[in-house]
Amino acid sequence: MRPTPTAASNRCSTQFYIRDWGAAPWSGLDNYRMSVDFDAPVGKALLHSFFVTVGFTLLSVGLCWLLGTAAAVCMQDTFRGRGLLRALFLVPYALPVYAAVITWVFMFQHDNGLVNHVLHDQLHLTDKPSFWLIGDNSFWALLTVSVWKGWPFAFLIVMAGLQNIPRELYEAAALDGAGMRQQIRRITLPSLRPVNQVLVLVLFLWTFNDFNTPYVLFGKAAPEAADLISVHIYQASFVTWNFGTGSAMSVLLLLFLLVVTGGYLLLTSRGRRASDV
Repeated sequence: MRPTPTAASNRCSTQFYIRDWGAAPWSGLDNYRMSVDFDAPVGKALLHSFFVTVGFTLLSVGLCWLLGTAAAVCMQDTFRGRGLLRALFLVPYALPVYAAVITWVFMFQHDNGLVNHVLHDQLHLTDKPSFWLIGDNSFWALLTVSVWKGWPFAFLIVMAGLQNIPRELYEAAALDGAGMRQQIRRITLPSLRPVNQVLVLVLFLWTFNDFNTPYVLFGKAAPEAADLISVHIYQASFVTWNFGTGSAMSVLLLLFLLVVTGGYLLLTSRGRRASDV
């Protein structure tokens, strides 16, 4: 027998009307009110997922940019094997997401995974093998995979940007007695500012909306410590069948990304005009 929907479910979801969605009652803004009611379970869970996603995104984007920039700067000088090393750096980015992440799933296994074998059996850094795909460690496992497959993109973009910096600037700076740190600070980073502005924005949007990585790594039910907002919306929409609530969360996510993107572009454009004056 088909279950009888409660009054709350009539207003805030369509899970009882999947076979006849046209008969679902109009809920108005109830789904949005439920999503932003942070004292209620639904809003509280969404707020927790939002904070997890923000922390994860900031760490992932920062590490990807740092590793990519450092590798690109090191690859500027000519040496034997530079082409092969550049190609190897791009392998994580070139691999299909499923193939790359499922490899990490095997590596993070508790009993026979490579990560525990190295950290516990060989280096003896842990007292016992760790669970990487459940509990608090799941956040760091997700961050590791995200940085591993994301930093080659930053490396590729920064390396392309470095090609536009005249070598004469570095030669003149070296003649004036500037060391490597001063050259990077005074020449490399200012010259890469337009490239970095676009790179950081693209990395932020990709990472904040990333669904494939946590889904392949954890499945439909991500641990609480790694409950990214993309998976949270998926669970609300396609696991619990609360399509109305999931749609409201998606719209709120879109509005948040539009506001952040607009604010970021406004700040960077003002900074660019100030530097040009």
